[in-house]
Amino acid sequence: MPEAETTTEVVAPPDPNLISTLSDGTKVKKRKLRQRACNEPLKKKICAGHLKRWYEFPGEVQGMLDVGNEVYRCERCQTLYLPNDEEVPRTGTLAF
Repeated sequence: MPEAETTTEVVAPPDPNLISTLSDGTKVKKRKLRQRACNEPLKKKICAGHLKRWYEFPGEVQGMLDVGNEVYRCERCQTLYLPNDEEVPRTGTLAF
């Protein structure tokens, strides 16, 4: 008898930090505690782009936020990151 070919498809587990995807395809994720680089998988590696504070975000994102929240965006893949609930906002001035 001919042997049946078995194919095993590797399915990545869903990202627990993914909140939603905007209408233009941009992903919105929750930042991990003290996260500074993007962790979005691209092909066989992660993006690892720096997260930069973003001030001009669209109305879709404003609906997800409280007043005064910070939004970060990856400089390479443009994934948006909302603030972590456990982390203190970094909007104040430096204190020595």
